[in-house]
Amino acid sequence: MNHDPRSSLEIALDPRSIAVIGASDNVNKIGGRPIAFLQRFGFKGPVYPVNPTRDRIQGLVSYASLSVLPQVPELVIVAVPGAKAVEAIDECARAGVRVAVVFSSGFGETADPAGRAQERRMVEIARASGLRMFGPNSQGLANFGSGAVPSFSTMFVECEPADGPVGIISQSGAMSVIPYGLLRARGIGVRHAHATGNDADTTVCELAGVVAQDPALKLLLLYLEGIPDPWHLAEAARIARERELPIVALKSGRSPAGQAAARSHTGALANEDRVVDAFLEDQGIWRVRSMVEMVDAAALYLKGWRPRGRRLVSISNSGAVCVLSADAASEAGLSLEPLAEATQAELRTILPGFATTTNPVDITAALLTNSSLFGAILPAIGRDPAADAFFVGVAVAGAGYDVEAFARDSARFEADTAKPLVAAAPQRSVAERFEAHGVITFPTEGEAIRALGQFLSHAERLRTACAQDNPAPDRRAPPASTRMLDEARSLALVGAAGVPVVAHHLCADATEARAAFAALGGGRVVVKGCSAKIVHKSELGIVKVGLESADAVHSAHDEIVAAAARAGVALDGVVVARMARGLRELMVGAHRDPVFGPVLVIGDGGRYVEVMPDVATVLAPFTPARIERVLRRLRIAPLLDGVRGEPPLDVAAFCRVAAAIGALVADRTSGVASIDANPVIVGPRGEGCVAVDAVVWIEVAL
Repeated sequence: MNHDPRSSLEIALDPRSIAVIGASDNVNKIGGRPIAFLQRFGFKGPVYPVNPTRDRIQGLVSYASLSVLPQVPELVIVAVPGAKAVEAIDECARAGVRVAVVFSSGFGETADPAGRAQERRMVEIARASGLRMFGPNSQGLANFGSGAVPSFSTMFVECEPADGPVGIISQSGAMSVIPYGLLRARGIGVRHAHATGNDADTTVCELAGVVAQDPALKLLLLYLEGIPDPWHLAEAARIARERELPIVALKSGRSPAGQAAARSHTGALANEDRVVDAFLEDQGIWRVRSMVEMVDAAALYLKGWRPRGRRLVSISNSGAVCVLSADAASEAGLSLEPLAEATQAELRTILPGFATTTNPVDITAALLTNSSLFGAILPAIGRDPAADAFFVGVAVAGAGYDVEAFARDSARFEADTAKPLVAAAPQRSVAERFEAHGVITFPTEGEAIRALGQFLSHAERLRTACAQDNPAPDRRAPPASTRMLDEARSLALVGAAGVPVVAHHLCADATEARAAFAALGGGRVVVKGCSAKIVHKSELGIVKVGLESADAVHSAHDEIVAAAARAGVALDGVVVARMARGLRELMVGAHRDPVFGPVLVIGDGGRYVEVMPDVATVLAPFTPARIERVLRRLRIAPLLDGVRGEPPLDVAAFCRVAAAIGALVADRTSGVASIDANPVIVGPRGEGCVAVDAVVWIEVAL
């Protein structure tokens, strides 16, 4: 009986014994590689090859089956195909094995129903016995801190491992080792490089929570093809935040193509990728767009810097590099504020009169005749209150320049200020001097500042996430079936939740429509067909706007009824509503995402919202302050405060409306599955806003 108090996933990272079912004497086969790795990389426990056709494998005694081993291994590698892999999992379960790593492929990653069924069977067997399984279709795990490398990756043959402060977890085998290879080429050690494969049982997100607890780690990199269990990733992020361990994720599938849309009209706007972005931001995880972005900034995370701002000071001996660095800083979201007048005055006493002392600081070609200029200006710049981080661009150096002094002074300056510093040097001989002194150096200013921008922005995101401590996503499933309410019922429902709605009447015939016009006090009105079968009314010609008389309303009613009949749509009546006035049409939508729970979508509204979307996603909790922060990131954000003499919008009122709509969907007792309120017409500050159209879907019991 195994009495190890560690969890099975902790054992997976540091097992005391390992068996290989399908073991091979050939080190270049998947059943042979892990045996070679375990012996080569210092695994301390016993390794048991299991192969009934061989007596010895790679110098080790081979066994006919798991049942005849001297002990029950804590971890078993399954390297046999198809049905034999299922049998191997069954054997592991019966023996009391804690962890299985299934290399075998041809299961859930294929379109073959038989393979998918075999994968489900493996999971059923494993879960019934408490066995934790990685894969199938896993390239394996690798912990270079313990020497436990149950993996068959060729990368570990080609690129010598070195234990270090970085962990990598990936659903893809290739993406677990490509960043490993790139980091090792930069001299950065990697402790963990795990590939979970099909995530049939243990997922990347769940494993991340265990790896994040490793005290040796300073950076955790994730490659995600999907996030079916965001609550596990939220727990991993919580652990990481407590440890001040940054997590950087590369999530594939940015395109909305192929993404499952929610059932609401707004669901197409709140596609999975926007929701993923919002979730990762809430949890303090930085999302990169490429492998280059993932590894370029890695060295910055390992420095131990604690940045507190995004103000950059750029220093170079080239005016062009100064200009390009300013452009790069703008793209990276960093500000180059002018140095204080006292700082500039001190610099003017050191630099020639034709040098630039604002920010960027251009030392000019005078550096060639006086190499001491660089070191002389650094103390003054380091004392400037506008300096949160530094960029040093050495455009050209070599003969006549004291490059060693530049590198030494940069390293000392970095240590003295304890602030982030990156350098750019296109000449390899110059870069090597800086790197020898521990200065992070890139070939160009664009690469350097992009990586620095990521690091500083991520630090800011982590501070926000720690302060907010956002909850994990709601794990309850969305409703299995919904039905749409017509506009009148939808407006009544959101109005009861505290959302101001346009004055309106639902009319059964033309006579009631004329009476509704009078009841609204005349003025300009809108007449619309009302049906629980129609989302886009204008496309069917059943909307008439700007009507100013009872006769016009009467005629509009008859035309709308006729248009609906031609389209084969049964109306629940006709809505006569006052035309609302305001400064801007915005929209609010909410639905329950099948993975991430309640989701709110806010943004520019009107009829073109789907073809020219300027929207953003917010996850619960839906507070007005939280909603406003997201709203002000949109392209329309400058309009919110008024432009060209226009008054500012009543943003506070709109955010209260959005919060009320989000709360309605988040409350499972409400029976509301999703809401689309578009447009919400927002007036000047202090005059509120009003929802003039709404569509609500409610849950239907099956």
